[in-house]
Amino acid sequence: MLEAAPAIRPFSVDVPEADLDDLRRRIAATRWPDLETVPDRSHGPQLAQMQEFVRYWGTEYDWRKAEAQLNAFPQFMTTADGVDIHFIHVRSRHENALPLKVSHAWPGSVLDQIKIVGPLTDPTAFGGRAEDAADVVIPSLPGFGFSSRPTEVGWGLERIGRAWDVLMKRLGTRATSRRVETGEGASSR
Repeated sequence: MLEAAPAIRPFSVDVPEADLDDLRRRIAATRWPDLETVPDRSHGPQLAQMQEFVRYWGTEYDWRKAEAQLNAFPQFMTTADGVDIHFIHVRSRHENALPLKVSHAWPGSVLDQIKIVGPLTDPTAFGGRAEDAADVVIPSLPGFGFSSRPTEVGWGLERIGRAWDVLMKRLGTRATSRRVETGEGASSR
């Protein structure tokens, strides 16, 4: 059962450097399997490709840049059905903007969706019309990003949908009525 509306709390990303150092140490300590016995991917990823992938994440990926990208947007936390939900909420400067909730795909994150915030919240800056503006809400799926992990089973599409309904109502939006499929996940409008 969904609980009464707790407060929406401001949130910003601030991962301690010690956590990043620990992650880099664990990545560097990866134990690799023997070279594959086939010259193609029919038995899974190729060892060399996995080693390159892990090398990139351990030595080149710039978490602080991603953190700054996230912190450039207003972020919040709220609790729905016992799970803390992280979300980005950007209001349009245009009057009568339509509330639009955008869910990232699995496995993905809100980082996948931030490129659409500008065109949706300020369509006139991108050659669109003011009446097409949206107030954008991008929640992190339960157990992803900065949303907490559910402690019980049953968090499928319907339960997540109910949590999103709680979130949108808590933000004072009207009920959503149309689902739009995109190549990078689904969003409701």
